[in-house]
Amino acid sequence: MMKRFAFLLACALSAAPVVAVAQAVPAQLRPAEAGWVSRVQDSLNAITVSKSRFQQIAPDGKRTTGTAWLSRPGKMRFDYDKPSPLLLVANDGKIVYQDRDLGQVTTIPLDRTPLGLLLRPNLRFSGDVTVTGFKHDNGLVQITLVRTANPSEGSLTLILNEQPLTLRSWVVQDAQGRETQIDLFDTQTGISLVPHLFDLPKEQN
Repeated sequence: MMKRFAFLLACALSAAPVVAVAQAVPAQLRPAEAGWVSRVQDSLNAITVSKSRFQQIAPDGKRTTGTAWLSRPGKMRFDYDKPSPLLLVANDGKIVYQDRDLGQVTTIPLDRTPLGLLLRPNLRFSGDVTVTGFKHDNGLVQITLVRTANPSEGSLTLILNEQPLTLRSWVVQDAQGRETQIDLFDTQTGISLVPHLFDLPKEQN
């Protein structure tokens, strides 16, 4: 069962090898909406390190919790609470999933995942990234992003609190339309993180 869950997790956060058949269609933003997009971009770029508790809702509806560490650019660690044996680490241009019960690892290039958009060194919502959706109501700002050259590989939707402007959730939709949602809470920023947190897991012999 856990092996199947690990497979679903990898599929949900990664981009299946598909051929782009259409170009990204940008959202038609009013000036006020474009202003919000710019503010969100600047807010995310200001994040260097953070630690949060998280809840994940997988494509099959399964809910799991754990602790997430973020070190931009390029590094993230998701350590799932027991009884889940799963560990996810992003570093060195790749995402590695480990099933610690089975000693198995799965490696996916970071630039093949919608999640990689969040970890890039200089996050820009233009050029090779296209804003395809925007929503602002009930104190929340929601922005949907795709890679401009290959929007069919999946999307990343960022959900932020308006006051103060802070990241609270994201939703990754893969090429098959499956969605994985991550909700963050108890977030700490401006903290010190030990480097070994982002050591990539290795398959056990």
